[in-house]
Amino acid sequence: MHAAVAQTDDGTIQRVEVTGSSIKRLATETALPITSIKASDFEKQGLTTAAEVMNTLSMNQSSTGSTQSVGSGTGGIATADLRGLGSNKTLVLLNGRRLASHPFNGSSVDLNIIPVSALDRVEVLRDGASAIYGTDAIGGVINFITKRSVQGGSISVERYQPQASGAGGESRLNVSGGYGDLNKDGWNVFGVADFHKQTALDAVDRDFSNTSVRPDKGINNSSGTSQPGNFYSANGITGNPYYASGCVGKGLITNSANGTCRTNTVAYIQDIPKTQQESVLGKATFKLNEDDIATVEYLHSRSTNASAIAPSPLTGITMTSASPYYPGGSAGVPAVAGLTGENLTINWRTVAAGKRQGYDTSISDRLVLASEGLIAGWDYNVGLTYAVNKASSAFAGGYTNDSLIKAGVLSGVLNPFGEQSAAGQAYIDAAQLRGEYLAAKMTSIGVDGKVSREIYQLPAGGVGFAIGSEFRHDKATYDVNTDLASQASSSGYADAKDQSGERNIAALYSELSVPLTKSLELSAAARYDHYNDVGGSFNPKVGLRWEASKQLMFRTSYNTGFRAPTLYDLHGPATSTFTSNAYDDPVLCPGGTAAAGANPNVACNQQQYIRSGGNANLKPEKSKTFSLGVVLEPINNVSVSFDYFNIKIRDSIGTVAESTIFDNYEKYKSYFVYSADGKTLQYVNAVLDNLGEVKTSGIDTSLRWKLPRTSVGDFTFQFDGTWVHSYKYQNETGGEFVENVGVYGDNAPVFRWKHNATINWKKGVWSASFANKYLSGYEDENDVAEKYTHHVRAYSTYSLSGSYTGFKNIDLTAGIKNLFDTAPPYTNQGTTFQSGYDPRYTDPLGRTFFVKATYKF
Repeated sequence: MHAAVAQTDDGTIQRVEVTGSSIKRLATETALPITSIKASDFEKQGLTTAAEVMNTLSMNQSSTGSTQSVGSGTGGIATADLRGLGSNKTLVLLNGRRLASHPFNGSSVDLNIIPVSALDRVEVLRDGASAIYGTDAIGGVINFITKRSVQGGSISVERYQPQASGAGGESRLNVSGGYGDLNKDGWNVFGVADFHKQTALDAVDRDFSNTSVRPDKGINNSSGTSQPGNFYSANGITGNPYYASGCVGKGLITNSANGTCRTNTVAYIQDIPKTQQESVLGKATFKLNEDDIATVEYLHSRSTNASAIAPSPLTGITMTSASPYYPGGSAGVPAVAGLTGENLTINWRTVAAGKRQGYDTSISDRLVLASEGLIAGWDYNVGLTYAVNKASSAFAGGYTNDSLIKAGVLSGVLNPFGEQSAAGQAYIDAAQLRGEYLAAKMTSIGVDGKVSREIYQLPAGGVGFAIGSEFRHDKATYDVNTDLASQASSSGYADAKDQSGERNIAALYSELSVPLTKSLELSAAARYDHYNDVGGSFNPKVGLRWEASKQLMFRTSYNTGFRAPTLYDLHGPATSTFTSNAYDDPVLCPGGTAAAGANPNVACNQQQYIRSGGNANLKPEKSKTFSLGVVLEPINNVSVSFDYFNIKIRDSIGTVAESTIFDNYEKYKSYFVYSADGKTLQYVNAVLDNLGEVKTSGIDTSLRWKLPRTSVGDFTFQFDGTWVHSYKYQNETGGEFVENVGVYGDNAPVFRWKHNATINWKKGVWSASFANKYLSGYEDENDVAEKYTHHVRAYSTYSLSGSYTGFKNIDLTAGIKNLFDTAPPYTNQGTTFQSGYDPRYTDPLGRTFFVKATYKF
């Protein structure tokens, strides 16, 4: 447990731990580059989840949230991504100990399991590759710290209501209580139960996201699989029986290039899925004696995610002239000139089955038994952690048995061009797939222990020393219901197989703090990690702190890092799903023109299959990090800091972006897998690999200013910003470096500047907060020919809130998020399923009113 202060209630000074060090010291002595956010600040800005809290951090470049689960099979995970290096390089702790990763990706902690209402504060260690917590913390360390003890009880209710529509609204109920005084009674127990839910928001409910077709921007991300279906005949004719009548229907647009109908799939998808989180945290603390305490901590969290995307797309469906629905046949489907009874190959979207609906469930259980105190003059902390994370994905509607649907068209029961008969609708209903198709489980058992004390006295002070060790056993399983998943190619798991893996991880680390003079301190740490499957690595860290005067302090550090590929990286199941964007097959439709004998409905401007999964041949990532900072306190109650960071990573683990693969066929030719006859692109192989180097540098800055007291109240100003000088990466070892700052890059932008600024006011029982979050603009994901170019404008939103505590036992807060109703800036990105904006960085809800009431007893 990391204390926030170094002074007890009776005024005595004690030495405590701070995030980033195992050596206890006075809290005022630390000079680590740490950003701390108090829980009270969450409420003022209307932040409802841990992911929202992370988005206010200037060094958090991007995040994954529930929106990315729409069409992408993430399981609803929410992650943080310090420095833009990937969520797998951001280490997330709860009370100083690791949290188990989400089983679907095995490398990132799901922020949905964090009990926000139980937190006291969040501390972020910005100089990464921690020799204390784990050298895989290349981007940095986030430590969520719960309240140390609670007395009394409280009930809170919250409501968040978007002005534009009721959709996307949020509700929260929280109950907490505690009993016992640790100092007087020798024990304290407390618990927190939290329930949070958000309703779904459809993409069509916002003007900026209601279409994926923008001719003025050179964007047409529609799908060539539609209802009515498009056909390709054996004699080379392409068309649609209803093209001549204007392709009337939900999301339909005409394609004059080949007389077909295309689907604007945004008409069916969500900007925000329906989500729900429930968490329970219980903690008991016992005072064993004057020096030692023991704690028992249990966390249970469950989150669900219900998402919807366009009805199932099917290609390669055969229709013969025997079908009554053959164009010009007995069922009244319009005839098409040139067809004389040849077999047709059809692309069809089964709208009659409804939207494809997925339901993801994640359950996390974590038990920690710990003890800390003093023994034989040494401060000690030992703990046992047992964590089990489970996740599952299920078909909830709209997914159909591919074989049955194809057979239904061939037999003449199903009409791929229009409304279904009663028999056809019954056939589709019977072909619906429902149930769980994927279950994953991550189990982690770990023991840890460390001791620290001053071991030698120098003229300038005591030499602090700490040594610690950890042992962890991780096991991951991925169970695919092949009987169910294999029937739906659009699930992504049609050909996936069960996978499993386990490993033992041992670590030994030590830290030394040496006061060279009264104003100059040297710190050194080293850590050795050993993985039984990928080997070990020794990584040192060295730092200097120079207090030049009471108003000026300098700090610097250098360290190396090591991140082993996770169990998912090595053993994750191979999955095939549709690309986010539509592409021309570089062989069967070069330059947008179908090759001889190729079906343009499949090969041209169509979503293609892309394959992802684990790679048993991955090598560990290694890093070097350098930081240099200055802290100034020019006058009382004003503190300013500037910290330069420089991070280099080699053998970075990742996948080449789909757009990069399709735009550079000659370079990535080996990724394309065709059928034996060469007439069909089966999939593009984009499994995890060691891609090369990543290099980034920039400056973090912060300002804390407590203004002099006035007759109208007390004011404080807080500002945190990050300026990124450069972010370069390679897509293969030894390859060309791609600059990503201020440009979209392959699959995401890196913002040149990001800040969060807050003005707080308090007078008596009244208080208020006014906050601004800002993201700089960038060059968009423009097409390779640069026929259309676009610059994404900066995104700046404000929030305002006020609180009143004048009623007995009741606290009230009300406010407005996105005060000026700023819409997300337009972007032509195609990396996510949403169009017109980027849900990873911006909020589609618009101006949102919120209120919170807390009753204490």
